[in-house]
Amino acid sequence: MRQRRLNGPDGFVIASDFVVGPGQLLVRLDVIGAQLDHLLEVRYRFLVLLVLLERNPVVKPVRRVVRIFFDQDGVIIDTEKDGHRVAFNEAFKEFGYGFEWDVDCYHKLLQVAGGKERMRHYFKEEGLFPELSQEETDDLVKRLHKRKTDIFVGLIESGRLPLRPGIKRFMTEAMDRGLLLAVCTTANERSAAAVVNGMLGDISFSFVLAGDMVKKKKPDPEIYQLALEKSGFSPDQCIVVEDSRNGVLAARAAGLRVLATTNIYTEEEDLSDAAIVVTTLGNPGGEQGVLTSSDAPFTFDGVVHVENLIASFSP
Repeated sequence: MRQRRLNGPDGFVIASDFVVGPGQLLVRLDVIGAQLDHLLEVRYRFLVLLVLLERNPVVKPVRRVVRIFFDQDGVIIDTEKDGHRVAFNEAFKEFGYGFEWDVDCYHKLLQVAGGKERMRHYFKEEGLFPELSQEETDDLVKRLHKRKTDIFVGLIESGRLPLRPGIKRFMTEAMDRGLLLAVCTTANERSAAAVVNGMLGDISFSFVLAGDMVKKKKPDPEIYQLALEKSGFSPDQCIVVEDSRNGVLAARAAGLRVLATTNIYTEEEDLSDAAIVVTTLGNPGGEQGVLTSSDAPFTFDGVVHVENLIASFSP
C-alpha cells in the first residue's frame, strides 16, 4: 500500500490511499467523498454570503451617481409665466376668444400637468363650449395647442426666454465629470427640441423624453420609469432636477433622489419630498441661490456644484 497526494479543484488537497492488487487499483472513495462534501459546504456558504451582501442595505456596495435627469419648464428655462402662459393667451386671441389666463389663474392651472389637459380642465371648469361634442372639443384643443406651440417655439428662438441662472454651468460641470445627461419633460417633443437643440446646442444629452411619449403625465412616474429603462441604470445611480411638486412626486415614485429649484409658481408648493431645495442653481459672480432645505449635510455658498451635490447624496 502506498499513499499519493492528489490536487483537487480550487486548491483542495485530496489524500487518497491506493491499494495495488493483482490487476486492479482500488481508491479509498470514502476519503475522497469526505473531501468533496467539505468543498461543497464551503461553496454553499460562499453563495449564501453573496446573497446576504446583495440584500442587506448595510453592507451593499454604494454605487456612484452617473446620470442626471432634468425637467425642462421651470428648471432649464423659466417658461411658465412669460413663455407658455403668453403663448396660450396669444393662441386664444388669434382664435377669436375673449378669455385669457392671468398669472394667478395660470398658477392654479399648473396643478394640471400637460398643456392639452390644462385647456380641457379650464374649458370644463368655466363651462365653455357646451355646444361642442367630445370629439369637437378634442379637435379644438389639438388645434389650439398646435398654434400655441408655434408661438412658444418662436419665443424660444427669438431669445426672449433666457436660461435659468446656473443651469448651463451646472450641466457643463456634470459633463466634465463624465456624468450622462437627459431631459424628462411634460412639454411636447417640438418644444423640448427647440430648447435642447437651440439654447443648449453645445450640451450633450443621451436622450430627451417629452410628454407625448408617455400615456400618463407627472405626478405619475411613467416618464422617469421610462428614463431608467432607457438608461439602464438603477435609481440610486441617478439624480433628478425638478421644480414642482408634481415633478418631485413623479421622480420619488420612481425611486429617484431629487434636487428641486423653485420659481415664482412653485416657491410655495410642498417640495418636502425633495432631498435638497434651493431657489436657483446660482452662478459664481452672478445670481446666488438660497438653500431652503436639505435632508443631509450639503456644502452650499449660493451656488450648487455637481461635486457637492454628489457628496451630499453619498452615505
